[in-house]
Amino acid sequence: MEYPTAPIGGPAAWLGADMARRTDWVETFTPAELAEIEAAVAEHLNSGRAMGEITPETFRLPTLAPRLTRILHDIQHGRGFVLLRGFDVAGRDIEESAIAYLGIGAHLGGFRSQNAKGHLLGHVKDLGLDIQNPKVRYYQTNKELEFHTDSCDIVGLICLKTSKSGGGSRIVSSVAIHDRMMRETPDLWRALFNPMPTDRRGEIPPGMLPWFEIPVFNWFQGELSTIYSGQYIRSAQANFPEARRLTADESAAIDRLDELAAEMSVEMEFRPGDMQFIHNHQILHSRTDFEDWPEPEKRRHLLRLWLAPREARVLPPVYAQRYGDISVGNRGGIVVKDTVLRFTLEPA
Repeated sequence: MEYPTAPIGGPAAWLGADMARRTDWVETFTPAELAEIEAAVAEHLNSGRAMGEITPETFRLPTLAPRLTRILHDIQHGRGFVLLRGFDVAGRDIEESAIAYLGIGAHLGGFRSQNAKGHLLGHVKDLGLDIQNPKVRYYQTNKELEFHTDSCDIVGLICLKTSKSGGGSRIVSSVAIHDRMMRETPDLWRALFNPMPTDRRGEIPPGMLPWFEIPVFNWFQGELSTIYSGQYIRSAQANFPEARRLTADESAAIDRLDELAAEMSVEMEFRPGDMQFIHNHQILHSRTDFEDWPEPEKRRHLLRLWLAPREARVLPPVYAQRYGDISVGNRGGIVVKDTVLRFTLEPA
């Protein structure tokens, strides 16, 4: 097992209080860029191509594409996230919004499956499901999400409709949390380099157990990558007696990580049309619980992308338990025995 010998620091180790005073992470589309997006959406609709055929070559953005390349560098090698603002979703149907979102996302990476159903375009919406069901994912409810990572390099969200109240997006630097735990609680810091049984919530690839075991902190080839879901680590302890039991230090370590995540995070309010992209390997994200509108047509609705950039960091071999193939550009996502990759415009 390898460990960093000193705090990592750098632009990825930011604090929420400092980030709340900055505006450089909000990138507003220019009128010319919005016109390019409109033209690319129209060209796609006229071509008759399927959503799965959207690529940087088919969704041409002559002046926006170089900006997206710079933003991708900021996501992967800088602060780890961005909010793109200014796209209008109110004046268009969901298909047009989805095409625009997919086109922009394609310039950042390839699309990956987000669940056992093979959804490449995810829907984050309260479906009224029972959170006690071990196969229900928390994003399908209106409940608060604890800080976690998703199973991909980059996760994106676009806001179509907001809730009546609540539902704020919170993010935190896992690099900053690592550095603080290294300084303040070295025993708990070290415990997070131990493999942690984590519940797959029923989405089990062929030949795999109902849980995977990957350390929260992974130091590999000079970079820290974090993979974490406290809710699912705890549910693995509750639901799978045969899974390894956490030690006292390990339990205390995830409790402390959760405390620091809440303390060190920044919350951003989504406006309709906002697009957020975050680097899972250095950012944890969460959501506050929310109250939705009684009218079905007004209810909170976000679309989600899981992306694999064509150029990215090398991940440790242990990630293969969760990511499957860990080859750059072809990794991440959830695929089980009968998964069929598809795009859908309806939550399911």
